[in-house]
Amino acid sequence: MDIKEYFARISYQGSHSKPDLATMSDIFLHHIQAVPFENLSIHCGERIELDLEATYNKIVRKKRGGWCMENNYLLSWVLKTLGYDVTLLGSKVYVPELDAYPEEIDHLLLRVELDGKSYIVDAGFGMAYQLWQPMELISGTDQPQTPGVFRFQEENGIWYLEKVKRKQWVLNPSKSTSPIVENEVCRRVYLFTLQPRDIEEFRGCNAHLQTAPDSLFVTKSICSLQTADGIRALVGWKLTEIKYNYRDNMDLVEIRMLADEEIEKTLREKFNVTLEKKFVPVNTSRLSLF
Repeated sequence: MDIKEYFARISYQGSHSKPDLATMSDIFLHHIQAVPFENLSIHCGERIELDLEATYNKIVRKKRGGWCMENNYLLSWVLKTLGYDVTLLGSKVYVPELDAYPEEIDHLLLRVELDGKSYIVDAGFGMAYQLWQPMELISGTDQPQTPGVFRFQEENGIWYLEKVKRKQWVLNPSKSTSPIVENEVCRRVYLFTLQPRDIEEFRGCNAHLQTAPDSLFVTKSICSLQTADGIRALVGWKLTEIKYNYRDNMDLVEIRMLADEEIEKTLREKFNVTLEKKFVPVNTSRLSLF
């Protein structure tokens, strides 16, 4: 594995001689705008391996994306290679339709200690809840970013990530979003503790999420990429493009349903993803990703 090859993959040409916040933030933004959050392997008959070299080969050399256990595992290697103090953490992702969190951890994120402060670094959430910058680990303080206002709330040692949602101007309204999600003002994204984790603790989760019949990742094919001013996401056959803060604290949303013959070209042109095996789109879950 070669850090220069990784930098070329994310088109990063900045300095990396000093492990400071500015460098980490710049690398982070380049990563999320170059590497999609995607689970397409599941829908191509491929297995997602919890192996650093396999992940490096997939994301850096094959120019694919990945989910949290790929993006953040790779980013942990990048940051450690550059001299950052990185700890793996596990979180539980909130399901608004159920108003609940899962019993077991189902998301990998990173904690970075830097100049006496702690930061949460998460390049593997995707969609409209993807951070665009590392977040300082402090409770109750709004941390505005391009996608919206994020904040942490700490209660009895449990940390909650929240995002304040903007209003949306939808050019072609879709009825597929649940009323619960549409009426949200603030979304709890996930909860976590500061208990350090080993990558082996995610092996069961990695297997379950790509095989369980009721897993969101089995019932939805997902590919999302952060852009210069928003995000684009292909979920099943539905292509959603969002421009953040288009006007008056409002996001511009455009939704289009694709035909089967448009999928491969869309993945290539809008996400820079070319698949080696036949891809079968899926979207049978009622859970919303927005």
